[in-house]
Amino acid sequence: MTEAAGADIPRGEAGDTDHYAKEMTGKAKEPPKLDDLVQYVSLHVRIPTPLTGVVLPFVPLYLSAFYLWIHVIGGEESPKTDQISGENQTTTDHSTTWNDVGFIAVVAIAFLHVLTLLFCYWSVHVLAFLTCRRVKLPGANVLAKVVPTANNGNSKIVPVKSSKLEDGSTQYFLVFQKTKYVWNEDRKTFRAVEFPVNGLLSSYSSSRGLETEEAIKRATLTYGNNEMEMVVPEFHELFIERATAPFFVFQVFSVGLWCMDDYWYYSLFTLFMLVAFECTIVKQQLRNMSEIRKMGNKPYLIYAFRQNKWRHIGSDELLPGDLVSVTRSQNDNIVPCDLVILRGSCIVDESMLTGESVPLMKESLESLDNLNIEMDAEGDGKLFVLFGGTKVVQHTAPTKESLRAPDGGCIGYVIRTGFNTSQGRLLRTILFGANRATENNVETFAFIAFLMVFAVAAASYVWVKGSEDLERNRYKLFLECTLILTSIIPPDLPIELTLAVNTSLIQLTKLFVFCTEPFRIPFAGKVQICCFDKTGTLTTDNLMVEGIAGLAPNGACVPIEEAPGNTVQVLACCHSLTLLDDGLVGDPLEKATLAAVDWTLTKMDSVIPKRPQFKPLKICQRYHFSSALKRMSVLAGYLVPYSNEVKHIGAVKGAPEVIQKMLREVPSDYEKVYLEYARRGARVLALGIKEFGTLGSQQIRELKREEVECDLIFAGFVIISCPMKPDSKSVIKQLIQSSHKVVMITGDSPLTACHVARELRFTRKKLLILTPPDQEERTSWSWVSIDGDQTYDLDIKRGSKGISLLLGTHDLCITGEGLQHLQQNQQQYMRHLLPLITVCARFAPKQKEFVITQLKHLGYCTLMCGDGTNDVGALKHANVGVSLLTSAPVKRKRTEEEQQQAAAAANAAAAAAQAVANANQQLTPRERALRRRQEHINQTQARLQNALRDMEEQTMVKLGDASIAAPFTSKSSSITCVNHIIKQGRCTLVTTLQMFKILALNALIQAYCQSVLYIDGIKFSDTQATMQGIFIAACFLFITRAKPLKTLSKVAPLPNIFNFYTISTILSQFAVHFGTLYYLTSQANILAPPREGKVKLYIDMDAEEKTKYDPNIVSSTVYIICLSLQVATIAVNYKGHPFMESLRSNRMLMYAIGASATLVILLSTGLAPELTEFFEIINFPTEFRKTLLGVLILDIIGAFILDRICSFLFGETRCKSKVLNC
Repeated sequence: MTEAAGADIPRGEAGDTDHYAKEMTGKAKEPPKLDDLVQYVSLHVRIPTPLTGVVLPFVPLYLSAFYLWIHVIGGEESPKTDQISGENQTTTDHSTTWNDVGFIAVVAIAFLHVLTLLFCYWSVHVLAFLTCRRVKLPGANVLAKVVPTANNGNSKIVPVKSSKLEDGSTQYFLVFQKTKYVWNEDRKTFRAVEFPVNGLLSSYSSSRGLETEEAIKRATLTYGNNEMEMVVPEFHELFIERATAPFFVFQVFSVGLWCMDDYWYYSLFTLFMLVAFECTIVKQQLRNMSEIRKMGNKPYLIYAFRQNKWRHIGSDELLPGDLVSVTRSQNDNIVPCDLVILRGSCIVDESMLTGESVPLMKESLESLDNLNIEMDAEGDGKLFVLFGGTKVVQHTAPTKESLRAPDGGCIGYVIRTGFNTSQGRLLRTILFGANRATENNVETFAFIAFLMVFAVAAASYVWVKGSEDLERNRYKLFLECTLILTSIIPPDLPIELTLAVNTSLIQLTKLFVFCTEPFRIPFAGKVQICCFDKTGTLTTDNLMVEGIAGLAPNGACVPIEEAPGNTVQVLACCHSLTLLDDGLVGDPLEKATLAAVDWTLTKMDSVIPKRPQFKPLKICQRYHFSSALKRMSVLAGYLVPYSNEVKHIGAVKGAPEVIQKMLREVPSDYEKVYLEYARRGARVLALGIKEFGTLGSQQIRELKREEVECDLIFAGFVIISCPMKPDSKSVIKQLIQSSHKVVMITGDSPLTACHVARELRFTRKKLLILTPPDQEERTSWSWVSIDGDQTYDLDIKRGSKGISLLLGTHDLCITGEGLQHLQQNQQQYMRHLLPLITVCARFAPKQKEFVITQLKHLGYCTLMCGDGTNDVGALKHANVGVSLLTSAPVKRKRTEEEQQQAAAAANAAAAAAQAVANANQQLTPRERALRRRQEHINQTQARLQNALRDMEEQTMVKLGDASIAAPFTSKSSSITCVNHIIKQGRCTLVTTLQMFKILALNALIQAYCQSVLYIDGIKFSDTQATMQGIFIAACFLFITRAKPLKTLSKVAPLPNIFNFYTISTILSQFAVHFGTLYYLTSQANILAPPREGKVKLYIDMDAEEKTKYDPNIVSSTVYIICLSLQVATIAVNYKGHPFMESLRSNRMLMYAIGASATLVILLSTGLAPELTEFFEIINFPTEFRKTLLGVLILDIIGAFILDRICSFLFGETRCKSKVLNC
């Protein structure tokens, strides 16, 4: 491990490794990993290009294929005679067959080669396997394959760099996700650079900064500069990344094939549409990255104590071990790095990191007596640490003269810089934290593989049957077979999916819910467990002081106006509030209590009463709140009336169990009173006061905390309530009734959290809290009821059976301490337990993230709703992360450049519209229809872009709002948005599944039409194909426009395509449709006149023949059947209730289906001669008309009945989970 720079820098833990996370992993039996970010690193060197797996295996394959094709097969020419004998004819057939095989072999090798190259783009592991070889030690030109831990981004190949140390040795290192890892010669592995974060407080306090030039060079070499540089990639880089995605590659391949088969207009139009769609996504990504880039630190000049002298240096040049001067933040300057305050004090706004808008008081180490303890920057040491990315609202210069900065700022010791600071870690989480959900998921590919089976069968049939005609061009036949493969897989599948998602996106935008990852919307329909933060999410931030308890008989709560003088004095002076130019800053709880007693704070730390019976108080000394001590205290003085004598009092407030030990006399009902109010969900603080008499200034300075916090007179309990948001209860009720498990994950106390859970009806059962051993009553961890009258042992041996018995009558609450215990000692039990927990209390942000990732790992689809960036990990890793914006959004004005761009875009659109109008005159009807459909899709896309642009103007997301890291952001602070998101998610999911079913049935019918019927010479006219295309496009558009119902359904939809219901209904409906098609085609063939000569396929025709169309009874029958089958497919498989509006409510879809059904009847019966003539349909014999109509009606009825039978047998809704609250 690299030594820390400078002898005076304390050693610490790895820069990326959070101390708490180490405890969390504890004794977990998992594969050894480097740290919380990196699972393992393997070293590789590049193989010479000719010897790589993407070149070497293919060279002999190409040479062999070409040699056999050209020299061996091509050399076998038939004898040169005028009359070809039977033997020579056989030889020619044999040669032609092998010639075809040679051509196909070359194409197959080329296809495999391209696919191999693409796999190198898609997978780092494949790239390393094919182009590199493993090595054990780093060196020149060595690469490192870095594999991150789960939910921490993607694997990457990075170069191993080197630098020369002072002793002449070479140090090897790599940089992954902005974190530096150094090669450790002893352990033969990479380790993260150690930062001085866990040293003794005395080592920081006695430091004189970086005293020598060597120390500065060593620190620079080890840690690098304090930079948070985020390079926004170029447009073309991101576009290439999108353009090599599997779906896009397949679509471009399909377009290429269509171009080769004379579909020029359609192909190029589709390609333009695909590129435009991908460009839209890339622009959105670039915009998000630009926003994140603004979150980095901007360098500014700061005073640093180097080489025993104060020097003005750039904040980006700071190094761990530096002493710096920190003053009030001006011109949007923020704290440049993480540092420990050695001298002076500050008030800091940490909202950019935590989301909490409450400024905090930060003290210096000079206020401590005992400095021989280790720093814990994430625990109690927070009081002394200024975190990078925060704002200093006010600072107080050091009182002692030992070391003062020229600008009178607080003196701080730098402990972490760059991306290793708290702000840097947050940015890393946003940049690399979790993989984005896209349409390219496994399920879609499995669906394509399912269709491909039928496509291969159809293509094989065409090849075998087409090859029987020896005069037929094999190249064109092979091209036709390939086209069948690509057309069976719907090329517009991603666009149809996008349309469904975009409709939901626009609907959510209208509800002030914005989404940065649209393809997460269907995940909202799959959600099983909904997790909520408590404070600011379920409850409001407006605290209410109910009164004072514990002083009146029976522990009754009296109004604050009736409180005795001692109590009022404690509430008036025992706080950390400060008055600044922009008002009172500090903890909302302390603000509420000061307002309740009706006292006023001045800038000189004096509190003045508005009622004359009280005397003003001057705060002389503060002993700040600590989570370990669970209390705070102050020393205050007041002027004795009619004299100059100042008397002093000590005022203390804190947790009742802590204050109890400090009281001179404890009331008999002390515990009973505070526990009663705590169980009601109120925050209870005990108050104590102590008279000191007159003290001199020297005595005040030397007075220790312990002297203030002893022999106190009890001054009552202050009871503070945090009201619920008005709609929280109704939202939770709807979620539970709609087959969701609801969980509360909060940092608040278990009693308060359990009370809120009961109030909001998270549970109707009694709650049990996992409680640590108590020497008096319990010897081991156990489940204890809130009132303490029931205790159950932690029955590890019985595992899930023991939990099930408990859940029969109770629900469970677990604390952060309890989770840590189970994580370290009972992992299997913890995995059984986690999905069944209802309340998680006293949870740290890392623990919230751990619970979410564990639930995902166990197979549950999770939603997390929070309001602060301290929830960023959980929001990022949840399947659906919802952030509530608690602050009012900032209106963003358009820049002049944007206005000019908008004007230019409008002019370009007008010119394009004119060009399209001119081009339309030269197109065939089919191409015009395709273009109209494309224009409709483009309009929808334009509406989406306008909505996104409006969203950008309505609210510009600020740091401190978790929204940049969460896929969903609500401008409202109400959790009603969760219901909206789930409703839209279910609607989109059901729409998507229905579209998959319809596309699958259409593809199967098309497979039969393009193979068996194609070989029989049946084809449609241009008009017929165009009208059929318009109908399908219109129906899909109207399906995607379906809106969700106003209330959440009690049942949940099926989460995926592959289930017994979907597969069985597709196959059974296809069987009915296939039977109809086969029977009616056979009947039409009987009535058709005898065929003269051989069948001429489309590929055999010349340009003139392709434009002619001669209708016959078979082609007319097949067209009407195909039209009817598509009507039946959509009518049978569109289901509205209980997730979205019914077919009757979706008027446009109903009209489209009705119009198509009417068209089928009119074309079959011949009642409208002009219509049959336009569609180029012949007049059918009377008997055949009856047969045709009768069979088509039976087909729809049969498909409907079979679908309902499948639905009855297998169910169309998700089974209820065992983890549900109800």
